[in-house]
Amino acid sequence: MVGRELMEPITHFLTGACIGRAGLNRKTAYATLVAVLAAEVADLDVLWALAGPVEELKHHRGITHTFLATPFVAAAAVGAVWLLDRWWERRRNKPTELTAPVEVRGFPPLPQIAKRRSFDFAQDGKDGAPGGVNASAARQPIHWGWLYLTALLSALSHLLLDWTNNYGLRPFYPFNPRWYAGSFVFIAEPVLLGVLTLALVMPWIFALADAEMGAKKTKFRGRGWAIFALTAMVLLWGWRRAEQGRARMLLENAQVVTAPIKRMALEPYPINPFRWHAIVETPEFYQTAEINTLSGEITSNPHAALYKPSATPATETAKRTLLGQVYLDWGAWAVVRDLGPVAVPSLAPPQLPPGRQWTTVQFTDLRFNYFLWGGQEGQRRSPLDGWVYIVDGHEEAGEAINGREQR
Repeated sequence: MVGRELMEPITHFLTGACIGRAGLNRKTAYATLVAVLAAEVADLDVLWALAGPVEELKHHRGITHTFLATPFVAAAAVGAVWLLDRWWERRRNKPTELTAPVEVRGFPPLPQIAKRRSFDFAQDGKDGAPGGVNASAARQPIHWGWLYLTALLSALSHLLLDWTNNYGLRPFYPFNPRWYAGSFVFIAEPVLLGVLTLALVMPWIFALADAEMGAKKTKFRGRGWAIFALTAMVLLWGWRRAEQGRARMLLENAQVVTAPIKRMALEPYPINPFRWHAIVETPEFYQTAEINTLSGEITSNPHAALYKPSATPATETAKRTLLGQVYLDWGAWAVVRDLGPVAVPSLAPPQLPPGRQWTTVQFTDLRFNYFLWGGQEGQRRSPLDGWVYIVDGHEEAGEAINGREQR
């Protein structure tokens, strides 16, 4: 559920690889490996999904996505690499095992043959010879200070990437529980993925070409491509941030609603930096609009306004449930509605004796309630909708998020 709404792990993986190959791999062995690990460690909090979707929403982008935890996240990545290096060292340093002499009738016994028990797959030896016991001197040295700095930069990149999208994170938690979201890059940006992938694939292609031509192997290939990708990422962020600002200016100067505006939000689309989805809140309703910053066009359907639902005993009870508390803590644009006795996916309605009644309370965050690829708004359910069954207006009888029941 939540995994589909975060800056998906491939972007973090590729960013970490580019950080390692941008020059830090020249300072120490394992730089790229530790950068990739540190870029992914924070998302281990998705394991809370094993405890149910509500627990996953509660803990996702929690303590592991904070400045307080970042040094420990980096240390965990370095510790994993240290354990891996120790294991490789033990394999390299195993004594050579000699086979027993082979005796064949009528022939003298063959001499003992050494069985190779180790292979240094961390780095090949000099002059193209495979690594092993005699190749250890050729291995790039490990500088643990540089390795930790690499991991720290990569762990911070995870927080920065997650801040750019509209899911948000709480970097100052637990001292400040506020959520922060840049909301100018879509959760999975194909342009960014393409640039990062190109930066890692092109050096490999050039290496194959050099091998076919018999050219000398180049050490630390791909530094320029990695720097190019990271620079392009920052430039893309700056461009999208500027377009978001222009969209906000257009929205403020247009009369989308006649009622006083309490607040507004601008949500990104993938690929196209000129297209934005706007949400406007007034005292009585929410209004949406589509903005094209290239043409300056704003389209909005006044008949599609979402009036704020009235509070009922069921909605007030639902807000006090575990799902309600977690959802309202995270949902910057949460809307809570009493739908009546409506069954929801994967959550069986309560079986009640005669005389008792149940209703469904829906939690929706308007930040994720827009149609990405065209069509009319409202044609799909938000991927982060939550539901609570309430019996007789005061008793909770089941919770679910995105079609997954909280047990």
